[in-house]
Amino acid sequence: MARATRTRRTDVGLSAAVASLRGNRPFQLLWLSNMFFFGGVWTQTLVLGWLAYQLTGSEFLVAVYTAARLAPMFLGPLAGVLADRFNRVRLLLLSCGWAVTAVSIVAMLATVDMLPYWALVAGGLAIGIAQSPSQPARAALVLELVGNGNLSNANALNSMALNMTQVIGPALGGAMIATVGAPAAIWISTGWYLLSLLLLLPLRGFGRIEATEHEPIFAMVTSGLRVIGRSRLAVAVLLVTLAANTLLWPVYQSFMPVFAEQSLNLDAAGLGALLTCAGIGGLVGSLIIAGLGDFRFKGAMFVLGTLTWGLLWALFSQAYNVPAAFALMGLVGLASAAFGVLQTTLLLMTTESRMHGRALGLQELAIGIMPLATLVLGQIAEHVGVPLTTLGASVLLVLALTVLMIRVPELLRFGRRLQTEPA
Repeated sequence: MARATRTRRTDVGLSAAVASLRGNRPFQLLWLSNMFFFGGVWTQTLVLGWLAYQLTGSEFLVAVYTAARLAPMFLGPLAGVLADRFNRVRLLLLSCGWAVTAVSIVAMLATVDMLPYWALVAGGLAIGIAQSPSQPARAALVLELVGNGNLSNANALNSMALNMTQVIGPALGGAMIATVGAPAAIWISTGWYLLSLLLLLPLRGFGRIEATEHEPIFAMVTSGLRVIGRSRLAVAVLLVTLAANTLLWPVYQSFMPVFAEQSLNLDAAGLGALLTCAGIGGLVGSLIIAGLGDFRFKGAMFVLGTLTWGLLWALFSQAYNVPAAFALMGLVGLASAAFGVLQTTLLLMTTESRMHGRALGLQELAIGIMPLATLVLGQIAEHVGVPLTTLGASVLLVLALTVLMIRVPELLRFGRRLQTEPA
C-alpha cells in the first residue's frame, strides 16, 4: 500500500495529465469515441447551419435550426433515468447509430440536390437527439472506467477533447465546404459518427445498470429529484451550472461577433482569432487541472474559478483595446476550464452512484436553459447594448456565487473523498 501511495505522489505534471489514459484501454476507446462524435457534431452544426442560410437567406430560420438542435437538452431528466436504468454503453451505441442513420439521409438528399429546409431542421434535431440525451450515460460511464481517484483527470481530458473539437470541427467544416462542397462535408463528418460507434463496440462488457428496482420511468424521475434535492452540495453544484448557463455562456455563444465588430473593429478572421484564444485558454486550463490529479479543494477551485471567469468577462466587456481583448479572452478560456471540468466531477462525487444518471440529466437540463437565456439577454442588449449587458450578467454571476459561498461554505472545503450520503 505504501509503495502505491508513493507512486501516486510522484505521478505529477505532464505524466499525471494523461494518467487516466495510460494503460486504460477502455477509457482510451471512450475518449477517442468522444473525439470523433463531437467532431461530427460541431462540423455538422456549421455545415447544416450554412446550408440553412443558403437555402433561406433568413437569419431567423437559421435560428430556428439552432433551436431545433438544442431543444433535446430539455430531455435531460428523462435521459438521466435511462442512463441509470439501462446499459450505458448500449445507449451510446444506439446514439451513434441514430446519428449515422439520420445524418446519412440528410447527406443523401443534399447529394441529389433535393434537400429542403425542413429536412435541415430535422437533421439539426437528429444531431441534438444523438448528443444531448446521451450525455448523462457518456459522463456516468467515465467513473466506471477510471475510478474515483482519476475522475477529475478523466473529466479534464474529456473537456480538452471537447475544446479541441469546438475549435477544429467548425474550421474543418468551413474548409470542406470550400474544397469538396457541403454534401461531401456531411458525408465525411457522418463517417466520424461511424468511427465513434466502432470504437465503442469493444466496451460492450461495461456500462453497468445502477437501478436495480423497476420503478416506472416517471417515478424514477421524481424519486431522483427528491434524493438529489436533499444533498446541499449537489444542489449547489447544479445552481452554479444553472447560473453560468443563464448569464455567461449565452454571451459567448451569441455576442462575440458584436464585440468583434463594434468594440474591436475586427473582421471575420479577427473574430476567429479571438475565439481561438478562448479555445487555447480552455485547453491549457484543462491540461493544468488534469495534471493536478486527485487534488484537494476541488469545490474551491470550481466556485472561485467560476467567479474569476465572471470577473474576467466583466473586464472583457469594457475592453476596446485589441491586444488587451485578446489577452483577456485567453484568460477567460483559462478560467472557464475550472467550471467546465469540475461541474461534472463534483456532481458525480456529491451524489449516490445509483443516482448518477439522473443527476447528470438535471445538469443537462440546467445547460438547456441557455437558448431561453440567450433570447432574454438578446432583448436586453437591444436596449442597453452588448457591453453593458455582458457587464451586468457578469456582476450578477459574481454576486450569486458570493451568496452561494456564504450559504454553502462546505462546498469550498470539498476535497477528494467520494460522498455517497446527502450532506
